[in-house]
Amino acid sequence: MSAAEWKQKCEAEWGLQGAPMPNAVDWKSVYEAKPLGRNLLKNPSPIGFSKDTPPPEPEYPDAPPDGPPRFQPEGDFASWTTKTEVLPYDTSGIPEGAVVCGLPQYSWFTLEQVVDLKAEGLWDELLDKFQPEIVIQDWYEESQLHDYIYELHVKLLAADKTTIISLHTAKPTENLSVYSHNWKEVSHVFSNYGPGVRYVHFQHRLKNSFLNDFFPTRFTDSSVIVKPVRTSS
Repeated sequence: MSAAEWKQKCEAEWGLQGAPMPNAVDWKSVYEAKPLGRNLLKNPSPIGFSKDTPPPEPEYPDAPPDGPPRFQPEGDFASWTTKTEVLPYDTSGIPEGAVVCGLPQYSWFTLEQVVDLKAEGLWDELLDKFQPEIVIQDWYEESQLHDYIYELHVKLLAADKTTIISLHTAKPTENLSVYSHNWKEVSHVFSNYGPGVRYVHFQHRLKNSFLNDFFPTRFTDSSVIVKPVRTSS
């Protein structure tokens, strides 16, 4: 196929009529990269669960496990940068003089990933002038572990990977009076974000607890998807 035919194929299949499509772009490479409509995050479910299946119920051991406490879930975290932050014991709600046999110790498990939009096949003119929607979606496990068990922080970054062009943060509060134990969706659509976006920095934090055993907050099906549409100003 000629360069013009590859360009036409991209325009037709992705519905890009009206988007800037300069001839200097290698449209064959763009088409093969398929940057529009697919999840640009790598390894989106490293703990091994799917939102289409209910999360497993916690198992409570008959006796404390041997060895030191755990603060990080098991999984294959390839392509993610991870960090564990162990929090100090919370004794604020304990009456003076009370005898405490054990307290849960909480930890935050942070995972982050940076998507290079140009390396994934997008081109400057599309990002700067057309500004397609960038859709963020994540699912985490509802539980009665704590009031705050999940945070999402997503930044659209310029070419220097430092300048923040747009930012979205979510810190939902859990309803501890109702036990539903389902996957809870967190999502956001970036639109009309302005020129210069070249990277998406995706970070979420999940709270875990240790009291005689390890009780994690699970997540699954994280995604960053660039849609071949834009929202009118």
